[in-house]
Amino acid sequence: MEISSIIEQIMEDKTTLIENLFEKAETYAKTNIDLFKLKAIDKSADSASSIVAKLAVIIVVLLVIILSSIGLSIWIGELIGKIYYGFFIVAGFFVLVALILHFKPGIIKSPVNDSIILQLLNEKNDEKAFTE
Repeated sequence: MEISSIIEQIMEDKTTLIENLFEKAETYAKTNIDLFKLKAIDKSADSASSIVAKLAVIIVVLLVIILSSIGLSIWIGELIGKIYYGFFIVAGFFVLVALILHFKPGIIKSPVNDSIILQLLNEKNDEKAFTE
């Protein structure tokens, strides 16, 4: 009779260990899913804030370019004698720039792609800062 009670005790211990193992595995999986969600939210927020900051700078630069173009157009027009000639010359310059950018899209596309990829994959610095 003692052997059967010992075997029963061993089986109960193994069952308890297996149940504990499954509970820990479930907790581990849930924790990993939560960690993945938090990392995704962090990267999304970082990317969004970076885009907003860059858009603000782009808007200011565009305003400077527009106002400078108007001033340059008027100045060139006064040098030539007709104001509208200055506007035509500056417009021609912008058409030339637009044609160059149209036929060489890599001038803008490659740096933008590289910047986005570097920002999204910049986990090493984030991980080091988080663990320290």
